Amino acid sequence: MTATPAVPDNATRAGIRRQMRRTRRALTPGERHRAAARLARRLRKHEWAGRAHRIGLYLAGNGELDPLPAFQHPPMQHKPLYLPVLDPLRTGMLRFVPWTGDTRLIRNRFGIPEPSLRQHTGVASWTLDLILMPLVAFDDYGNRLGMGGGFYDRTLEALWRHPVRPRLVGVAHRFQRVERLPVASWDVPLDAVITD
Repeated sequence: MTATPAVPDNATRAGIRRQMRRTRRALTPGERHRAAARLARRLRKHEWAGRAHRIGLYLAGNGELDPLPAFQHPPMQHKPLYLPVLDPLRTGMLRFVPWTGDTRLIRNRFGIPEPSLRQHTGVASWTLDLILMPLVAFDDYGNRLGMGGGFYDRTLEALWRHPVRPRLVGVAHRFQRVERLPVASWDVPLDAVITD
């Protein structure tokens, strides 16, 4: 397994992002597969994942830890899953669209596969029970550093106005943990992080 990269205390968000992305991309296919298998075992035992009915998740790319293997085995395999899709009507926002392994995917403007909104309109993020979110780095204070587009933060900011909301759980390799992330005013905090 790749060693945890040393992140200086005064590192900028851009610097942390560059370093962690480089470390993630350096993982071998075997390391990625083993990390996803470890995550799958942990997710299948996770209390929130076990109780959740409607789950938002992502398709891993760019070295991200893959959550999908957890949903290929009982008790998780029959839970309704939703993928984030770029909202064509609200710039910078996401919609969550029903997804199965048979759902036809198209590449969005960033090259990320997503379900077509022509077949599904999507659901509001607050109607999900759990959202598993990719990240570049995290700390022990519930802070998440994403890829820099702000899509999750803009989409999930409104959750705090709803009486019921999904649990927000970051998914990461354990080496993505840093002591303390520089936080921006728009960052939406996580409820938890689950690692491999």
